[in-house]
Amino acid sequence: PLVSGSRSSKTFKPKKNIPEGSHQYELLKHAEATLGSGNLRQAVMLPEGEDLNEWIAVNTVDFFNQINMLYGTITEFCTESSCPVMSAGPRYEYHWADGTNIKKPIKCSAPKYIDYLMTWVQDQLDDETLFPSKIGVPFPKNFMSVAKTILKRLFRVYAHIYHQHFDSVRRLQEEAHLNTSFKHFIFFVQEFNLIDRRELAPLHELIEKLGSKDR
Repeated sequence: PLVSGSRSSKTFKPKKNIPEGSHQYELLKHAEATLGSGNLRQAVMLPEGEDLNEWIAVNTVDFFNQINMLYGTITEFCTESSCPVMSAGPRYEYHWADGTNIKKPIKCSAPKYIDYLMTWVQDQLDDETLFPSKIGVPFPKNFMSVAKTILKRLFRVYAHIYHQHFDSVRRLQEEAHLNTSFKHFIFFVQEFNLIDRRELAPLHELIEKLGSKDR
């Protein structure tokens, strides 16, 4: 297990902080407050008078941090030998490509894939031209498509955790935490139509179940 320890510290990305006192920080606080009310459908709605891009940016950063933490709790169980391919059940396998460094999709283990994925997401979030943190700096024209790609990829980490590591999550008593985080994520992407239904197929049944409880 010593070997995996050194790897998991690498996969555990640093938390992306939204600067205190900024408008985005206020939005995050608003999001946290409405989440506390327990009505997730309402919590994901665009607050009145707010910019859609900014709302999506703040929440994307928040989901990145959440998934980062959730995956961090199970990295020791997600290894080259336990997960030689990045999958979400037997029918769904993911190959990594980011279009710049790795153009042709490569088959790799789940820990490697998730490391590529989280590093890639972090690079996007740290790019001030894509995710401006300063007030008044406009979002780029392609912001929505970048955000959609990030969220589509973050979904795959949830899908992998649910399909391959749910027993570990249960043993660690993280199940409620994982379900709440995923439900928030799903309601958010449904509210703004950010992930194609096809992409959500690996967790279709769970998504149906989460949704039906809230009608």
